[in-house]
Amino acid sequence: MKPETGASNSETIYQTLRGELLSLAVKPGQPLPENEVCTRFGVSRTPVRTAFQRLQAEGLLTIEPYKSTYASLLDFEDIEQRIYLRVAVESAVLKDALETLDRLTEEKIRYNLRRQAVLLCGEAAPQDFYRIDSSLHAIWFHFLHKDSLWQTIQQFEVNYTRFRMLDIVAEKSCAAIYEEHLGLFSAIQARNFARLQPLLREHLYGGMNRLRGRISEEFADYFVRPPQPGGNG
Repeated sequence: MKPETGASNSETIYQTLRGELLSLAVKPGQPLPENEVCTRFGVSRTPVRTAFQRLQAEGLLTIEPYKSTYASLLDFEDIEQRIYLRVAVESAVLKDALETLDRLTEEKIRYNLRRQAVLLCGEAAPQDFYRIDSSLHAIWFHFLHKDSLWQTIQQFEVNYTRFRMLDIVAEKSCAAIYEEHLGLFSAIQARNFARLQPLLREHLYGGMNRLRGRISEEFADYFVRPPQPGGNG
């Protein structure tokens, strides 16, 4: 077997650490010493530094030269603004989608919901439920041929992704999220945007509402600053 090149080593390290950061296996603020990562993957510093730079560019890693490297802290205000933007964009997408939504797309939604129900009956990892959750929302973007828009949203939501994982892990909210999805689908089937829009808003702000009371105490170390009282939700 050929030894891996520096580039492939770096890609492996990047993908592995990115998954761990997004799933909160590596928690916000947790140190990631360069030498420990080198030992873990059996590589020199060069591929590790390359991977670190990519993670830093995505906002997942904070590098303080000659001091420390750690998983970036979450910013509650930034997350709140990401959700605000997401509500506006996804509301517009769903409003347009309801005008021409076909049976095939409805069946895709049903199938996704069945997969969620199956996961709830087992012991699936939180990241598995998160992936299916995200793929549900992608369905209506895909129906309108807005895949690039969906990918752009995902690209700039890495910290919102970690916040959602915190909701799933800390609040064990999969069942609640699933029930919210059922409500969304009911409104979609009825082609009732007036009912769908507030349900979508409540759903996207759900994690913020569930976690708000715990952030300033239990998870304070995960955040740059605690949430301000009286925020949206």
